[in-house]
Amino acid sequence: MARDYKKEAEYESSPEQVKNRVARNAARRKLMREGKVKKGDGKDVAHVVALDKGGSNKQGLRVESPAKNRSFLRDKGGNLMSETSKRERKKK
Repeated sequence: MARDYKKEAEYESSPEQVKNRVARNAARRKLMREGKVKKGDGKDVAHVVALDKGGSNKQGLRVESPAKNRSFLRDKGGNLMSETSKRERKKK
């Protein structure tokens, strides 16, 4: 299926996405000040409760590898369905 760039641009500039991007950038800056991450270190700053699920920077942050942070179950629209990663589901 071809990408709809116009629709994609509208989504990226929506107030909800702007708010989430600001929160993600603030989270990374906070951990940079604490010395836990550096620019270009290849690590992700993850929220304990995902922003998609109503989380915020106040509820906790952690440093994770990109593979671990991005391995959550998502639906066709890319929305987060489960905060339990594939690895954690296999352990159960």
